Amino acid sequence: MAAKKEHPNNVRHLREAQLISKAELARKAGLSPLTIDRVESGKPCRMDTKRKIVLALGFKIGEREKVFPEGRNDERAPEPRPEPRPEPRPEPKSDVVGETS
Repeated sequence: MAAKKEHPNNVRHLREAQLISKAELARKAGLSPLTIDRVESGKPCRMDTKRKIVLALGFKIGEREKVFPEGRNDERAPEPRPEPRPEPRPEPKSDVVGETS
């Protein structure tokens, strides 16, 4: 008998208990069904995504641990900002017209 896989969150369980589809939860949360699928399968997601899912399932922000239990830090690290590129410097112009070297 295979060991039961522990789920990192309760999104699927809570969604199914409310008899709503992934597509319906996605619509309520303002997310894509693919995002819901990824979250339900335990992939990391941003805090904003978690907030949208918690509210769409009818919970208050203070009840977020019912959906995303504490102690499971699956939040994605923020992506690093690209460093600004220096602007190219214009080539110096000669003051003398028609000067040849």
